[in-house]
Amino acid sequence: MGSSNRFRRADGVAAAALLCALSVLPERPALAETLESALVLAYQNNPSLNSQRAGVRATDENVPQALSGYRPKVSLATTGGEQNLSSTQKLTNPVVSYPTASAINSPFSVGATLTQTLFNGFQTANKTRQAEAQVLSARAGLHTAEQTVLLNGATAYMNVLRDSAILDLQRRNVEVLQEQLRQTRDRFNVGEVTRTDVAQAEASLAAGRSQVLVAESNYKTSVAVYRQVIGVEPRNLAPGSPVDRFSPNNLPQAISVGITANPSVATAQFNVDAAELQVKVAEGALYPNFSVTASAQRYFLSTQSPTTIGGYTASVLGTLSVPIYQGGAEYSLIRQAKETLGQRRLDLDTAREQTRQSVVQSWGQLEAAKANIEATTAQVQAAEIALNGVREEARVGQRTTFDVLTAQQNLVNARVALVTAQHDRVVASYTLLANVGRLTPTVLGLRTPVYRPQVHYQQVRDSWAGVRIPDGR
Repeated sequence: MGSSNRFRRADGVAAAALLCALSVLPERPALAETLESALVLAYQNNPSLNSQRAGVRATDENVPQALSGYRPKVSLATTGGEQNLSSTQKLTNPVVSYPTASAINSPFSVGATLTQTLFNGFQTANKTRQAEAQVLSARAGLHTAEQTVLLNGATAYMNVLRDSAILDLQRRNVEVLQEQLRQTRDRFNVGEVTRTDVAQAEASLAAGRSQVLVAESNYKTSVAVYRQVIGVEPRNLAPGSPVDRFSPNNLPQAISVGITANPSVATAQFNVDAAELQVKVAEGALYPNFSVTASAQRYFLSTQSPTTIGGYTASVLGTLSVPIYQGGAEYSLIRQAKETLGQRRLDLDTAREQTRQSVVQSWGQLEAAKANIEATTAQVQAAEIALNGVREEARVGQRTTFDVLTAQQNLVNARVALVTAQHDRVVASYTLLANVGRLTPTVLGLRTPVYRPQVHYQQVRDSWAGVRIPDGR
């Protein structure tokens, strides 16, 4: 009975470790890193997400660049230097002669030119609308990146919990197998079992140690991924909880919400809008172009005549340009833009179908994970009962050492399966939430300031001049 009690204590420790390491509805220990706090760190510090935000800010500048077409262009020009002028004339009265005049002077001039485009085939208006569509597309892409980072963060967090629990289970299993080997050797010494039983126990212990090495490798890999995504080393992680409460209640509703709210679909839609406007921009090259140019110049001494002391010129001129034929490039650009528009529309259909497939898949994975937890929980309970029974039967000679080792391995496998199922349950809930477009800090209730790209957009949209970006650089 003493050995049986030792086995029960070892199994009890392993079961306790399993329940503490990973639970769907946990009680969070004090001073533990929670899944929510880890996601806050990822949201604030993840370099790939910050890079995406910088890309959106760069895209914002497309709008003031397009709006510049409405604004005048002003330039100043000045010239100055030394010159030597010489001119020869032919005179025929009273006789033919060729007098020459020469001079060295220092001409200087300063002038200003203002050009205002009044009509360019609506290209400025269409370019502005296109730039705005590009900004919206970039924001949707940022939303996708945010969801990806949050999903990767949740997955990395749960992977560390899972692999930590599995590593602990495998170590506890080695402790049990060591005790099993010790008892088998004691029984072999008194003649109760054969050398075969000892060899089987030794083989099981070697296999258990090999599983510990594999579990350690998996755990280290998960820790490295966690460090990459979250930005810090994992410390005292609290159990994670699923986020089913934020997802739609049924599959048809989930599909409808996903097709409407998934940021990848929004990105494709805004790309269609930008492509439509690019067609109009290309067609604008066929329209007349009308502009007004005002210029003024003041000069001292002339570069043309050595006898001119100075002067002043000013003009306001209108220019109307009507394109007739420019080699055919403009027509090619229009055809190219139309083909690109057709491609973007197909991309939109593809994005919708991919979203539908992803929602259905993640919904199925979530339902399977829920059922799998129930099945593996029952499997663990049955394996525990079976192991205790086999040990008692082996103690009275009705079971062999191989039967005990097999039952022990079945229990370990069942507990690993339960840990994996609980991990999959949480990850699947986050995956579904991402596929329906709701994996955001606001929906999750994360305690962090939400990055708002429209703030930078409003800061730069109507900027007429300046090289400093809003953060002062």
